[in-house]
Amino acid sequence: MNENLRVLPDDKYNEELMENTHPQNWVNPEPSPMYNLVVIGGGTAGLVSAAGAAGLGAKVALIEKHLLGGDCLNYGCVPSKCVIRSSRAYADIRNASSFGFGVPKNMGVDFSAVMERMRKLRARISYHDSAKRFRELGVDVFIGEGRFSSKESIEVDGKTLKFKKAVIATGARATVPPIEGLENAGYLTNETVFSLTERPKRLAVIGGGPLGCELAQAFQRLGSQVIIMDRNNHILKREDEDAAEILQKAFIDEGISLVLNCSIKKIEIINGEKIIHYESSGKEGKAIIDEILVGSGRTPNVENMNLETAGVEFDAKGVKVDDHLCTTNPKIYAAGDISMNYKFTHTADAAARIVIQNALFLGRKKLSALTIPWCTYTDPEIAHVGMYEHEAKEKDTEVDTYIRYLSDVDRAIADGEEEGFVKVHVQKGTDKIIGATIVARHAGEMISEITLAMVANVGLKTLSGVIHPYPTQSEAIKQVADDYNRSRLTPFTKKILHRWLGK
Repeated sequence: MNENLRVLPDDKYNEELMENTHPQNWVNPEPSPMYNLVVIGGGTAGLVSAAGAAGLGAKVALIEKHLLGGDCLNYGCVPSKCVIRSSRAYADIRNASSFGFGVPKNMGVDFSAVMERMRKLRARISYHDSAKRFRELGVDVFIGEGRFSSKESIEVDGKTLKFKKAVIATGARATVPPIEGLENAGYLTNETVFSLTERPKRLAVIGGGPLGCELAQAFQRLGSQVIIMDRNNHILKREDEDAAEILQKAFIDEGISLVLNCSIKKIEIINGEKIIHYESSGKEGKAIIDEILVGSGRTPNVENMNLETAGVEFDAKGVKVDDHLCTTNPKIYAAGDISMNYKFTHTADAAARIVIQNALFLGRKKLSALTIPWCTYTDPEIAHVGMYEHEAKEKDTEVDTYIRYLSDVDRAIADGEEEGFVKVHVQKGTDKIIGATIVARHAGEMISEITLAMVANVGLKTLSGVIHPYPTQSEAIKQVADDYNRSRLTPFTKKILHRWLGK
């Protein structure tokens, strides 16, 4: 057990968080003679594996050296969405004049109250991932660092746990780029940014991916002056180009500075200020800021587990697994960020369910069979599922694309949320959906309808017959499906219909 582990700041909410996720008075149980499943790592993949297996009657042990709940609860989804919600509330109030409201001139943001609200809600949610709850579920919870002692056993806190099957679910951490002066200047990652109690006046975000964009917009709205520095020529480089362009324009309109095609040369401190020296599109420049947030990728946690002893192969990208999530040791599986390209909470959850079936019940479930949606929780949100158009071309798959802009959707007009679209790709000549992108304020809520259609092998023809409540923004999905139906009316078909109606 890590007696020195702390979550800052020290307040009643973080005390509650610690009591749930890393209780200091926790006494590890005496190990059973044999476990059906031992799980290393108490993030989403580990927790779902442990709870699911125990619920099916397996004898399960769960090992966590840090905080139960992993990134999602402590440093990711939960705290970020709490902060994003506060920033969105402020943006709505700031823009309320367009809805007929008078806005006070001196309205401000209480940043410390925003962060306190986040800590309060995180602590409340943390019970679901708590050591006590998992003990009640029948899981033997061990707080400590687990290391393989053989291909069939793990040591933790001086005790040996023998297993029939094991799952490695130790996740990943923020990647820190090798920038001269960065360590000396100091920086934030997703693991430390939510400990802030004072708002940084000037914030540089290194990396224009999903994490960087989400927090950049949130902090800009909460009163920081934010600058995003990214090596690519556009933020969200991996996203649909039209979608990323809408968001980039929104960022510029909100006052976020963008330095693209950027190479950071060095960082220095002069008179207490952090100065970032960079080159952008061949021109040198510098940015004077107060805090730096690093959001430039993830590094898998493969260290200190004696994976070599267990016969588990790994590299800088993580633990190597096959399509069934089995490692090079047939008794050991891996799930979540430690072994997968899609580093999302919901994907880790789905992978854990695959592991339970394959490890304990001789299942043959495949990771590649999953239809995986994801969402970047900016404003507007960008949600996607399936293939992008360029991916389809790379696979020599011809597509037809149907798009409906929110500026043509009545509810979006009424809501004042016209920036966005629903774009659906179907296999050419059919209504089979192979991918979709949605840009809307609640795109994450809307994408599941298309994901369900893909999983159930339901095409646009069927979606056009689904009645959507009017007025809703999700009606744009039905309108896209209607566009598909209209495309089937060839000149010949129209001629036949005209003759029939002429009778």
